[in-house]
Amino acid sequence: MGVFYESIPESIRQWIIEQKVFWVATAPLFGGHVNVSPKGGNYCGIIDEHTFWYMDLSGSGIETISHLLEPGNGRITIQFNAFTGPPKIVRLWGHGRVLECGTDDYATFINSHEVQTLPGTRSIIIVDIHQVGSSCGFSVPFYDFKAFRPVLNDFFEKKRQKFEAGNASESMDRYWAYKNAWSVDGLPGMRRGIFAGKRDKVVPIKKM
Repeated sequence: MGVFYESIPESIRQWIIEQKVFWVATAPLFGGHVNVSPKGGNYCGIIDEHTFWYMDLSGSGIETISHLLEPGNGRITIQFNAFTGPPKIVRLWGHGRVLECGTDDYATFINSHEVQTLPGTRSIIIVDIHQVGSSCGFSVPFYDFKAFRPVLNDFFEKKRQKFEAGNASESMDRYWAYKNAWSVDGLPGMRRGIFAGKRDKVVPIKKM
């Protein structure tokens, strides 16, 4: 049976932080594509009973950021599943805010919360929670955690090293301009990517 709360209960906060993977769901306001993104790694936290955050790492898509930045939107759901121990599913419903890499808000957050960023970090996503749901999860299978994959972090670390060695084409700005400037539905994505695309004349990847 599902149980609902207006904030994160103290009884499940530690359980949330201990999960190795969670899912982020967003959608544009009118039509378009619903997006669900899996997130792994110890890159998230609970600020208080109404506020959850996670570090958004660079990748080929930019759907979450695009949906959160869409005027009048900002809807977001975070889902956690128990793969070991007692069955449990927890959802956090709320309004998401984007603190993009390079902005004052981003710098203030990572400094005040002592967040260790990565070469591929593109934003911090803040979720202002208005409802929490906990349900049984009886149909979720058991899985044993082996390890976090290092591939993404290694890729952007090598990219950083090449850029610092003088290869301007390896800059994160150019990557964001090519892959993260626009969503699959044509919504604006990273502001920094859009700016870099115009400045450096980078043609964004065709997504539709």
